[in-house]
Amino acid sequence: MIIDLKQLYNVVGERLSIDYTIDKEKLDSVKGYSFFDPITIKGAVINRAGIVMLDFKADFVLHGCCDRCLIEFERSFSFEFSHILVRSLNSSGDEYDDYIVTESDKLDMDELALTDCLLQLPSKMLCKEDCKGLCPVCGTDLNENKCDCCEAENVIG
Repeated sequence: MIIDLKQLYNVVGERLSIDYTIDKEKLDSVKGYSFFDPITIKGAVINRAGIVMLDFKADFVLHGCCDRCLIEFERSFSFEFSHILVRSLNSSGDEYDDYIVTESDKLDMDELALTDCLLQLPSKMLCKEDCKGLCPVCGTDLNENKCDCCEAENVIG
């Protein structure tokens, strides 16, 4: 979804509501992640006293494989984001990382939302927070069974 921001930049108090989904077909091109459903985006772009703010919430379900036990699972995610939109920056540096520069007063909302969501995902995808994983010796799923390998290895090592 491309948002035209020209009127929002020019009219103080202007507001544009956002409520749409990023189609599953577009999400299929994301490498390393499998989205179960489209990403639902809800929010608004508001010009408050000449400062254009974008606030939105993204909800989605990710299909994954646990990094510890290799079991497939689905997990729901919900993230909230806030950005200051600007036409240009006069300088560069770390203090300007909070701003989104919109070329030609246009914002590719799909790209921004998808990037924001991917950056918020955990580096390790786990089926549950306390996943015990697999035995490094025999491969037993330690969430479901105990094995003697790990205990023997701890005694020997």
